[in-house]
Amino acid sequence: MSTDSTTTAPAAASPLPSAAADACDGHRPPHEVHRDKAKHLARLRRIEGQVRGLHRMVDEDVYCIDVLTQIAAVTKALQSLSLNLTSEHLRHCVAEAAVQAEAEGRTELIDEKVAEATAALGRLLR
Repeated sequence: MSTDSTTTAPAAASPLPSAAADACDGHRPPHEVHRDKAKHLARLRRIEGQVRGLHRMVDEDVYCIDVLTQIAAVTKALQSLSLNLTSEHLRHCVAEAAVQAEAEGRTELIDEKVAEATAALGRLLR
């Protein structure tokens, strides 16, 4: 008799504000921020398949250079995805912060978003 160990626990109630809240502050659920969400998810599925392939290659003792070539491909795929997400963040979150900062006379809002984006880019470039 086999038992299914993949049962899912009930989701906990989210302490976050409603979906109408702004997704750009990093503390609230998204609301149509990822216009290309389906494309991002498809790309992540391809990357996941590439990583599974890497696992298989190592398990089967494939020639090291072939494994390194596949690692380079996975790295490039992740970098491409991160560039697309960065572009979305700049177009949506940073631009929205600029509009909000101007409307409210609070220039620190745009400074915060630019600093956040700069830090994220710094992490990507390491």
